[in-house]
Amino acid sequence: MKTIYITHCSNKKDDNLKNTGKKVSPDKLYTAKFVQRFIAKCRETNVDWAILSDKHGMVFPSDEIGWYNLSPSDVMKSNEKKKELLQKLFNQLKVFDKVLFYHNPGRFHALYKYLVHQLIQKGINIKMISHLSEIE
Repeated sequence: MKTIYITHCSNKKDDNLKNTGKKVSPDKLYTAKFVQRFIAKCRETNVDWAILSDKHGMVFPSDEIGWYNLSPSDVMKSNEKKKELLQKLFNQLKVFDKVLFYHNPGRFHALYKYLVHQLIQKGINIKMISHLSEIE
């Protein structure tokens, strides 16, 4: 069974990369504590992981992207951006038998709720998890 653990991106990024055009892996770009803890736990347990980017779709450990500023609220305001992101995510996640989405239920943006619902409707097997201990 091909499984992947994912979490969503954050607005906390390495500001040293801002306006440089330099591209880096997600573990170097996203500096929020919850993202860094998620990545560390995934590495510790040797599981596949990725970060859901509001701009890029799934960003896998081997991917390199530049600093950007696009919030989930910005995406929610545009039906075109929502549809584009949903299609990217579907294409990237359909190869997995199971997707485990690590999130904080109290801070889960409406965009991510929408995307999860739509992906499940399209046949993606997503399970929501909210504790790092569930990464195994």
